[in-house]
Amino acid sequence: MAVSLEDILQSVELWLKLIRKPQPYVDPNLDPVLLVPGVAGSVLHAVDGSNGNDERVWVRIFGADQKFRNKLWSRFDPATGKTVSLDPKTNIVVPEDRYGLYAIDVLDPDMVIGRDCVYYFHDMIVEMIKWGFQEGKTLFGFGYDFRQSNRFQETLERLAAKLESVYNAAGGKKMTIISHSMGGLLVKCFMCLHSDIFVKYVKNWIAIAAPFQGAPGYVTSTFLNGMSFVDGWEQNFFISKWSMHQLLIECPSIYELMACPNFNWQHAPMLEIWRKKLDDCGDTRMILESYNPSESVNIFSEALSSNVVDYNGESIPLPFNQEILKWAHETRKILRSAKVPPGVKFYNIYGTNLETPHSVCYGSEEMPVTDVQELQFYLPDYVCVDGDGTVPTESAEADGLDAVARVGVPGEHRGILCDHHVFRILKHWLSADSDPYYNPLNDYVILPTAFEMERRHDKGMEVTSLKEEWEIISNDANDDQGEMTIMPSVSNISVSQDGGHQSSRAEACATVIVHPQSQGKQQVELNALSVSVDA
Repeated sequence: MAVSLEDILQSVELWLKLIRKPQPYVDPNLDPVLLVPGVAGSVLHAVDGSNGNDERVWVRIFGADQKFRNKLWSRFDPATGKTVSLDPKTNIVVPEDRYGLYAIDVLDPDMVIGRDCVYYFHDMIVEMIKWGFQEGKTLFGFGYDFRQSNRFQETLERLAAKLESVYNAAGGKKMTIISHSMGGLLVKCFMCLHSDIFVKYVKNWIAIAAPFQGAPGYVTSTFLNGMSFVDGWEQNFFISKWSMHQLLIECPSIYELMACPNFNWQHAPMLEIWRKKLDDCGDTRMILESYNPSESVNIFSEALSSNVVDYNGESIPLPFNQEILKWAHETRKILRSAKVPPGVKFYNIYGTNLETPHSVCYGSEEMPVTDVQELQFYLPDYVCVDGDGTVPTESAEADGLDAVARVGVPGEHRGILCDHHVFRILKHWLSADSDPYYNPLNDYVILPTAFEMERRHDKGMEVTSLKEEWEIISNDANDDQGEMTIMPSVSNISVSQDGGHQSSRAEACATVIVHPQSQGKQQVELNALSVSVDA
């Protein structure tokens, strides 16, 4: 391609801010960042107390279900608030390799095919290293035993120690915490119970997709049907939904994700069941029974009253745990009383634009539920609201804190961690962005949509034609011009290079067309032609 045409193309790309740093580098001016995952977002190892051997039990694909049952199935101890493995010889620990990043990066490092299904913070870590962050200097991770309560003392003590170590490793710089999902509840509990430590080491907290008021549809179906960590063909080799259920029924963290009954929901999340009833005349009628979050507890208790696990030949009852529920209510009180300490800035990113389970219905008018204890065998139907597919927008947005900014991003609950829209917002908030005019509240993304180039030689001349198109996607809702017709904006660019002894004469011209914005999208076209003559 002639030099003059390259000049035009680079000028337009620079205008569109598509030029990125060619290679990752270390930026010594960045403040440290600590990444905190959500439920099931940490690698867990089981350490055998008799010989000290350890093995990864979460996440693993091969032999997953058996190891999961043997090592992770647990019972809650109300005296200590700790969920303890049924195997008395097993101690669950979180590996600290790579300054805590190993445990929250790729949850099954041995997986090759379909590996992206076990990515957690992987894409974000890769992206942040491109921005100049460095593992062990400005980038760290905090994995934790997600079975435990978000206010479990051992976890909070580990987090306090982590904050101090990050602060020291970064040379006394305060950090930004980026939490995802339930990690936001953990950070909020710590901020409330240990605000003095929090304000000493933390300058910013960015919560992503946090279920501040719960994840109603997700938790209801988890209690009654179990849950899958992965979707698609991979789940055939993974932990069964019911094995996962038998773990989560004894996990305080899951009870702390139940719908907050004190929150003023726009539409209260309900548990609905089609039942067959006899009226006063003895006739059979189909009735749709509805239960609000507080009333749903009675259904959970009845449905799980006979729930047991077979562990080493012993049948262990695992009903809906009322002791854990009491514990979770106390956690909710702590979360409601949390305040952002002076000197700390809080930001909230939440997912939107996906159908998200809110209310759950079992049975139908044609096939009513005859026995509540059989609900585990029914496929639930969902009444959905806007959200990220797991957490309703209404819940994630209602943080109850003094926020610098709250930004909704179209995206899926875990997928939002690899969303380039989110990356751009984070880059700006972390001061890794050199654009002083960028505003995350009115963010936009530029996508190349077409590229064509043709070159030909004719009578001593080289003629190159180029066509490139971009699409700018933004959240700007003020693009509705009613009946007004707005014409595209057209600009022309010309570049020439005089021929000399060392170079040929060349000329290039280009037309840039910027179309009016419509429905959050704006088209930009570049048409260019370059002609060079041999000297």
